[in-house]
Amino acid sequence: MPLALLALAVGAFGIGTTEFVIMGLLPEIAADYGVTIPTAGLLVTGYALGVVLGAPLLTVLGNKVSRKRMLMLLMGLFVLGNLASALAPNFGMMLTGRVIASLAHGSFFGIGSVVAAELVAPDKKAGAIATMFTGLTVANIVGVPLGTFIGQAVGWRTTFAIVAALGVIGLLGIVRLVPAMPRPEGARLRGELKAFRNPQVLLAMAMTVLGFGGVFAAITYIAPMMTHAAGYSDGAVTWLLVLFGVGMFLGNLLGGRYADRALMPLLYATLGGLAIVLALFTVTAHDKVLAAITILLVGALGFATVPPLQKRVLDQAHGAPTLASAVNIGAFNLGNALAAWLGGIVITAGLGYTSPNWVGAALAAAALGLAFWSAALERRTPAKDADRVPDEAGAGAVEAGAVTASAAPSPVHH
Repeated sequence: MPLALLALAVGAFGIGTTEFVIMGLLPEIAADYGVTIPTAGLLVTGYALGVVLGAPLLTVLGNKVSRKRMLMLLMGLFVLGNLASALAPNFGMMLTGRVIASLAHGSFFGIGSVVAAELVAPDKKAGAIATMFTGLTVANIVGVPLGTFIGQAVGWRTTFAIVAALGVIGLLGIVRLVPAMPRPEGARLRGELKAFRNPQVLLAMAMTVLGFGGVFAAITYIAPMMTHAAGYSDGAVTWLLVLFGVGMFLGNLLGGRYADRALMPLLYATLGGLAIVLALFTVTAHDKVLAAITILLVGALGFATVPPLQKRVLDQAHGAPTLASAVNIGAFNLGNALAAWLGGIVITAGLGYTSPNWVGAALAAAALGLAFWSAALERRTPAKDADRVPDEAGAGAVEAGAVTASAAPSPVHH
């Protein structure tokens, strides 16, 4: 794999850390600013909404900028947002810093997925995307618990300062290692928007929302579920989240390994398995050992869908993958927000802390149904139709990631 993928993975590690570490530091931040925990929770909501909005917005604004330069600008924005959070004198400024950092999230992973795919041979695209996302999964194993520990021991501002430093390292890696990869000639905004006319692109994004939403329906409420149903202590929840991160890491490797060989069968297996495991979680959540195993499986099956779904979007957005790829990253966060809301509804209705698992199972099953629908639609669509989406200046449709060696200087990579 090209070394440039390491630079992208470092950036992904920083982004993953800042996204999830906030959950472990909410009490300290709330106490520091004199606000309630629910109010401090706006730092999580604001970040998620920033990802959803920032993914298409910054991708469109950077439409005429080379992909390498755009990645540099996004990492700079990420560093600025985390520095603002670390130095924020009041809660409003802290929230602003979180939103600024989140704006870079979707576009970074969206554009980074395209660049990663272009750095390798067509039959290794999903593996390259998975390599970049490894940074995000490792963040949940190392970055989040370590950042939480530092924040609780030294102060939460130190955590965000360290994350900003990670962003600087990622930025320098991009400058040094990622090749100058201008946008394909003829790529224009209207050409990028044409990708959304393809029902396969929309179906893949819907699978993203529902599939990953199934994961977060359960994980959002993992703390009260494990303490009330399984009998774990509050301190043990951190290690259960580490276990979830290990599952994410393993699932990402699985998805990257097999998505290039059998993308749709992999989606059938992972989404179907996820639906079953989440349904069983309503029972296993009452046993410590079984609950821990289930959490590992939810992380693995959930994140095994990420490389194939991201590759599915790239492949179907013929010749105009950048905006579609970024919007799909926003779709992951939209799924998170939707699932957390639905999970909260069933808990409020008095159905218990394990009830969000039924919501997650239903969402994953719905995603599986969309996968079968997508495959059936693809079988009915003549192959020639898939090649009919030209970009704005009439450049031939080229599948995302199937870029020749001339597009990426040989020794340099993502």
